[in-house]
Amino acid sequence: MSIPGLFISFEGIDGAGKSSHIDGLAKAFTDQGRAVTLTREPGGTPLAEKLRAMVLNDPMDPLTEALLIFAARRDHVLNVIEPALARGDVVLCDRFTDASFAYQGAGRDFDLDVLLKLEQWVQSVPAESTGKLRQPNLTIWFDLNPAIAAERLAGARVPDKFESQPQAFFEKVASGYAQRAAQAPERFARIDAAQERHKVWQQITAVMVRRGWLSIMVASR
Repeated sequence: MSIPGLFISFEGIDGAGKSSHIDGLAKAFTDQGRAVTLTREPGGTPLAEKLRAMVLNDPMDPLTEALLIFAARRDHVLNVIEPALARGDVVLCDRFTDASFAYQGAGRDFDLDVLLKLEQWVQSVPAESTGKLRQPNLTIWFDLNPAIAAERLAGARVPDKFESQPQAFFEKVASGYAQRAAQAPERFARIDAAQERHKVWQQITAVMVRRGWLSIMVASR
């Protein structure tokens, strides 16, 4: 019997530390014998990576930004995420649609109804014959005070146009994530990202063990 694919997204404001744990979780699944696909948004395909560069660096109005992100997402879903899930892979994705509602919706004050329509169009895929949208099986939300995130980002690298936003912007983004989590509590796992790195990792692996996706032995390595 084939093992069903598993789709896990990682979300949080810039500086929350999510990216540093994705490789660790990939190794944990690999150690358990699972095939893993690591990917990110915007991006993940040659076309989506070109759109990512535009979104992160070029000035544009919120509607143009949202349309480019969802165009990249459509290509990503069809050409990377769906095939990987069909193979039975564990797909670990650095951001997905929740980021659009947090950054464009809450951060940019963009029309949520438009985002909902784009979500419906882009994430309706043939694999979901029940009419449901392709969503992660689990979203790991790295919840962090924007003031702490700003301290972490200071001087780390040349910021893109999102990372260079003021703290007030990230406070709105954080509230957008909280709203999405409240709307889908069964999908979200909130991680206290203010804790030390090893304690953050313990929170993540505890979630995986509770869901039956990792054994305690693998998670504790």
